[in-house]
Amino acid sequence: MNSNFTDINQLDKETFQAYPLLFTPILKDRIWGGKKLATIGKEVISETTGESWELSMIENDSSIVKNGVYKNLSINSLIEAFSTQVLGNKIIQNFGHNFPLLFKFLDAKSDLSIQLHPNDELAKKRHNSFGKTEMWYIMQADEDARIILGFKEDSSSEEYLQHLENKTLPTILKEYKVKKGDVFFIETGTIHAIGGGILLAEIQQTSDITYRVYDWDRVDENGKSRELHIDLALEAINYKKQNPEVKYNEFLNQENLLVDSSFFTTNLIPLNGSFAVSKTNDSFYVYICTEGNFEVQFNGIATSFKTGDTILIPAAMQDFVLKGKATLLEIFIK
Repeated sequence: MNSNFTDINQLDKETFQAYPLLFTPILKDRIWGGKKLATIGKEVISETTGESWELSMIENDSSIVKNGVYKNLSINSLIEAFSTQVLGNKIIQNFGHNFPLLFKFLDAKSDLSIQLHPNDELAKKRHNSFGKTEMWYIMQADEDARIILGFKEDSSSEEYLQHLENKTLPTILKEYKVKKGDVFFIETGTIHAIGGGILLAEIQQTSDITYRVYDWDRVDENGKSRELHIDLALEAINYKKQNPEVKYNEFLNQENLLVDSSFFTTNLIPLNGSFAVSKTNDSFYVYICTEGNFEVQFNGIATSFKTGDTILIPAAMQDFVLKGKATLLEIFIK
């Protein structure tokens, strides 16, 4: 079944062969990164490997198929040839031929900068981009690891700027101690930071727009500090107190709702046995395996996956079975 496509012209565009698609991770070196991504099967590229982009259509960072008949083909080429079969009818109506979500694993060995992302309207006006609504699923956390999400109490641009100038911004921000399995939904405009000692899965809109406002006064090996975006952030910040923590059920072999938004829906499936999925061809599905091993059974063929795998189920796959012992995040767009 394996081929080595490098050119869209080699495709049989008349017949789409549906199967669960795995992609080659795109690894990113970050000043705050570490080596924990190796614990979920990633080949870390340095002592500071911070991100593994699992499924991306960001410009210059397009994912390449790793398995099956479409191996070595980019997600762009696959969608160009088989847009309806891959994306689904409703996705094409709303997003055209763009893959609307970005999936990552992050290893924060040290604190990320305090940052935020603009909403769709502001991102479109300033950057011709989507905004960046996202969610985090904590896969591993060191003792006392924490994240920062939003303000402790309603704030204002004046109070925020005063604390930023005095380098006391963290004192008015809300901290959450985290553990494995914790989930957070981060709306655009929410000021936030991932603390050191955390490995997480991130689901977000397809956007790479970040406004960094405070970077703990650190510098790189050349003594240079990273760029801040103080002015851009001012209009984008939501100064209201947020409630980003997600509480959820963990019923075995069924979908437990985590996030239900206009940007994406995420379910948790604690799999121990089998779970049959029957869906429409309106949207693709994505499964992130945060722990364990499982297989996707479709058309009499079983394809195996493991911890750290992120699988794209094309819209054309409407009935399939998940089987094994694993913790899965299931993502789609309504």
